[in-house]
Amino acid sequence: MSVEKTIEKLLRGESDANIRFDEMCHLLQVKGFRMRISGSHHIFTRAGVVERINLQREGSKAKPYQVKQVRRILAQYKLL
Repeated sequence: MSVEKTIEKLLRGESDANIRFDEMCHLLQVKGFRMRISGSHHIFTRAGVVERINLQREGSKAKPYQVKQVRRILAQYKLL
């Protein structure tokens, strides 16, 4: 799926439980976040963003509460 479609899905906020984990990881990397993996945790950091984003898989999907956190952080830093 394209980054634009993932952003559209993220902004709608209707399907937080249906966003694929790989889509979220790709979106964050396109937005300039660096990923490191520690066990099952995928941790994303970016210069100028205080918060760290921690994603974990729930099957092939991202966890809904983590999707909400990503939406809040991207909106707060005007990265959408």
